[in-house]
Amino acid sequence: MSASIMPEVSSGGALIASPNSLLREQVLHRLNGQCRPVQQATGGADALAKLEKGEWQVLFLDRRLPDLDPDEVIAISQSRFPRVQVVLLDSDAEAAGQEKADASGELAARAPDGRGRLVEVEPLPAMIGSSQAMQRVYRMVRLVARRSTTVLIAGATGTGKELVARALHALSPRAARPMVVVNCAAIPETLLESELFGYARGAFTGAVQSQLGRIAAAQGGSLFLDEVSELPLGMQAKLLRFLEQREVQRLGATETTHVDVRVLAASNVDLAGRAARGEFRQDLFYRLAAFPIELPPLAERREDIIPLAEHFLACMAAAMQTRPPRLSAPAIAILEAYAWKGNVRELQYVMERASILVEDGETVEPDHLLFSYPQSVIPAGARHGS
Repeated sequence: MSASIMPEVSSGGALIASPNSLLREQVLHRLNGQCRPVQQATGGADALAKLEKGEWQVLFLDRRLPDLDPDEVIAISQSRFPRVQVVLLDSDAEAAGQEKADASGELAARAPDGRGRLVEVEPLPAMIGSSQAMQRVYRMVRLVARRSTTVLIAGATGTGKELVARALHALSPRAARPMVVVNCAAIPETLLESELFGYARGAFTGAVQSQLGRIAAAQGGSLFLDEVSELPLGMQAKLLRFLEQREVQRLGATETTHVDVRVLAASNVDLAGRAARGEFRQDLFYRLAAFPIELPPLAERREDIIPLAEHFLACMAAAMQTRPPRLSAPAIAILEAYAWKGNVRELQYVMERASILVEDGETVEPDHLLFSYPQSVIPAGARHGS
């Protein structure tokens, strides 16, 4: 590892993860006491466990791990420990673009793409945006999609949680099987159990025939629990039992049925905070958050605003079989400066209004932009394109 590619590690600790003891010793030698503490891990799982227990500034990660894919370790690290810099290690420097090993067998190191961020990942189905925040989301979704791990998708209203859930299903081996969506806030508490678990004939007045619940209806596929934070505590206990046993018992029945379902959940509130306050079962939270994915608000991915706006204009124009209008420079300035409290969904509505107001015009101007929230959130100069 040459000095030119050694990251700044003057403060904080360093973790070296490799099954190759010689490689670990070489990195330790090159660090030359620059940071404290320094620990070693023999694999990806060992590295993630040590990341949980210490304050680390940099993770030196071997590209060849005995247990996990290094891309998977990187995705989890960037999600849970965003301040930790990841440097990939290559003992033979055979990858293109990396520094060549010298005659002494010196190792080479590089950041995930040589610039400290991951190589660009293709957007998920039906999702637009290439910001670094969304790249992290795309990468995590593609890594976990092929597994049956339970995923908790967190994010403010309008950030695209259901789109992520549908992408997780579409990219999984379960894609040919059903995806059943349950809005936990939209079903009355008195009906939730029968909706989720089903009921046997005669279970209650009006139950003239047995009915499968939505969990069983998702057999072999995915169950998406939207707004899962709104589940009553009693129903949370029943859901936890299902997650632990993978069995359902219909209301009024005595027998249980095994169900093979991958559970996806979404919440627009701080579910961990609710669990800490006793407003949501902690054991259920940990089950649901086996693999958490957090969606950034639109205000934190501003480079995606205009591509999204143009996409919505194009979709609306296609529906009307017309040519999409372009955005004027002043309109772009306003869109980029707006607070977007309603996130991507609000942007979609603003573009729908603009496509109506522009009529047969070719350009969306500031006067065509009608926002859902007070205009005071827009800097005065932005409306005039300054």
